[in-house]
Amino acid sequence: MIPRQAPRHEAATPAGASHEDTLVKMLYEEHAGPLLMFVLRLTGGDRQRAEDIVQETLLRAWRNAHRLGAQGQQSLRPWLVTVARRIAIDDHRSASARPAETYDRELESFPSQADDTDRVLQSMTVSDALRELSQSHREILIETYFRGRTVPEAAEKLNLPLGTAKSRVYYALRALRTALQQRGVTE
Repeated sequence: MIPRQAPRHEAATPAGASHEDTLVKMLYEEHAGPLLMFVLRLTGGDRQRAEDIVQETLLRAWRNAHRLGAQGQQSLRPWLVTVARRIAIDDHRSASARPAETYDRELESFPSQADDTDRVLQSMTVSDALRELSQSHREILIETYFRGRTVPEAAEKLNLPLGTAKSRVYYALRALRTALQQRGVTE
């Protein structure tokens, strides 16, 4: 009952499709039940894994039907059992080679980490806006806001009169606000 030609995987003719359907049904009816019982023992009772292995075994038998019939075997069962056992061993080896899946874990059990994305974007936007300012406005803002100096300390550091430093801070802040408004940061 095993065909001597390889089944076609492309668009099959209706006659070829019925022959392939018959072959698949025959394989499944004759061998799926006993093979499932055998594989259930190999998988420790894991029915889902066992069914997957049986399905893969029968698919390989269907794909290799032309070779199996040519070897003059009376029964396919020994070949199917060997293939199923090898698939189960391969599955076991590949499962032990990769880390255990943790899909059962609660998401709350993972430590929460602060997301710095907003802070980084704000920093980039402010830096971009500062580049638009004049050199004198940028210097006074860097000294007073970013280095934490008072206006008199910044005036001394930049060798400016105190009144000039105060007016630069005022106008620099206005220019910065305008630059940030253009970027949609402030109202």
